[in-house]
Amino acid sequence: MEPLLDGVAETLLWPLRSRAWQSRRPRSGFHDPLSEKLHDTITYDYRRFGRPGPAHAVRAAILDREIRAYLAGHPRATVVALGEGLQTTYWRLGRPDVPWLTVDLPEVQELRARFLPAEPGMTAYAGSALDRAWLDLVDPAHGVFLSAEGLFMYLDPDAVFALIADCAARFPGGALFFDSIPAWLSARPRRLSADYTAPPMPFSLSVSQALALPTRIPGVATATDLKAPASRLLTALADSRVLRDRRPSMTLLNFNPALSCTS
Repeated sequence: MEPLLDGVAETLLWPLRSRAWQSRRPRSGFHDPLSEKLHDTITYDYRRFGRPGPAHAVRAAILDREIRAYLAGHPRATVVALGEGLQTTYWRLGRPDVPWLTVDLPEVQELRARFLPAEPGMTAYAGSALDRAWLDLVDPAHGVFLSAEGLFMYLDPDAVFALIADCAARFPGGALFFDSIPAWLSARPRRLSADYTAPPMPFSLSVSQALALPTRIPGVATATDLKAPASRLLTALADSRVLRDRRPSMTLLNFNPALSCTS
């Protein structure tokens, strides 16, 4: 059955197609059998997204790594997936025994309920990630890891910075993963094929701007530029003056810990 989606919501099928493609490649180090199943179950002309590539799978693998690392230090933490779409992170991680809140638009939550397995530890909030009502569903007592995978670029910049500040205030000691594109890429329409142009992406952030967020947003303690494991040459190129602020990036923000009261 073809999902009735348009605009930003339709873009959730783009990374789904890419993850399934990468998972099926011979000798691929990325394994996502649920994405493969979803890809085959949902009737859609995925050719609209152009030629598939590894970028979305790389992003997913890095997010998996960062969630595992956070849960290793906070085994009872809550994971909040903002704009989760048809991401399959929870199942790639082996269905972790932690509270998991998925936040997305009502039509996307209907799609998730139709195609993804029901999980007792997973709660769905049907609404925009920019709503603040979902914050009240999260218990910050044991730590909070938030992901905004493939989300912020579609939102207003001021709204994104305000959301990060609110999350930092509500979830001390928490962490936030997000990816972003540089200004030159944000400024031009992304025509993926003759039949499909991605929605506008008004939010952009270079690596240098992302790393400066602790000085810009109250409550943000550190910012780390996340990269996939690569050869020394590729790592040097990614960090070179020419490419560093012109490439897409992934960032992990750590929030300030809660202030302890002393008598």
